Amino acid sequence: MLHLQAGPLRARIYPEAGGIIAALEWRGPDGRRHKLLHAPDGAVPSTAAPSMMGSWAMAPFANRAFDGVIDDGVTHFQVPDNNPRGGGNIHGFGWQSAWDILGQTESHTVLEHRRSAGPDPYRYRVRQEIGLDEGGLTIALSITNEADQTLPFGIGHHPWFPCAADTRLGMAAGGALILGDAFRATGSEPLAGGGPYAGKPVFATGRETAWSFLGWDGTARIETPSTGLAITLTASESLRCPVVWAPAGAEFLCVEPQSHAIGSPSEKAAREAAPLTRLEPGEMLEGWLRIAPEAI
Repeated sequence: MLHLQAGPLRARIYPEAGGIIAALEWRGPDGRRHKLLHAPDGAVPSTAAPSMMGSWAMAPFANRAFDGVIDDGVTHFQVPDNNPRGGGNIHGFGWQSAWDILGQTESHTVLEHRRSAGPDPYRYRVRQEIGLDEGGLTIALSITNEADQTLPFGIGHHPWFPCAADTRLGMAAGGALILGDAFRATGSEPLAGGGPYAGKPVFATGRETAWSFLGWDGTARIETPSTGLAITLTASESLRCPVVWAPAGAEFLCVEPQSHAIGSPSEKAAREAAPLTRLEPGEMLEGWLRIAPEAI
C-alpha cells in the first residue's frame, strides 16, 4: 500500500490489488475532511470482483466484452471470462493484476502492469502516473501494444464518487448509445441541448442509471450542497466516451472516462459509434483525467 500527500490532499493506493486508488481525501478551507472518492470505512480492494470504491484503471479495454469476444471488424478472438456475474469479460485485466511500482515520491507514483502471456493475443504494457498537487489528483494512463500483431485496444478509469440525495451532476454530451438488455447497444442517438445532465439536475432517481455518452466535452461537475463539496472531473480528448452508472439507491455515482463506447470490444452497434483503437506493435494509446475539489 502507498500513501501520497500534497497540501490538503491525501491518497491511499494498493499496487498489489489492481493498482487501485482506494481513497482520496481533501481537507477543505474550514478544516473538514471530505472523501472525494467513494471509500466505505473498512472496505478492502478486491481482485475477485471489481471494487465498488476508489478509482482504478481499465485495460486493455474498458467495460464489457460480451461473451468474451473481441471483434473490431478486422480482428476476432476470445478473452477469458472474468465477470463474477457471467457473460464475458468486464473491464479487462488490469483491475485483477498486481502493478509494479516504478517510482514514488511523497506526492507522485508511477505504476506498471504488463501482460506477457495468456490464451489470447493481448500482450501489452500499461502505466499509471498518479500525482497529487495542491489543487487535485491527476492520472496519466497509457497502454503500449507489445504483441507481434496489430490489435484493438482501449483504456479508461473507473472513479466511484460519493452521492447523496441532493447531489447534482452536470455534464454535456452530443450523443449516447441506445442500451438494451444487459447494457448491449442497439444503436446510437444524438442528444438535444447537451443531454440529460446539461442542466445539472439532482442525480438520484430511485432507479438504475446507465449511459454510454458520445461527444462529451470533457468536463463533469458533481455538487453536493449538504456537504459543501463540489468535484470537477476533466479528461483528455482521448477519453471522451464516458459511462455514467449507478444502481438505484446507491451512495455513489460513476462517471468513467474511457476511449470507446461500452460494448465496443464485442458489439457492432457500439463500435460503429466509438470503436477501440487499433495499435500496431509498439504503438501507444494514452490519456489523462483529473479530479479537483472545491468548497461550495
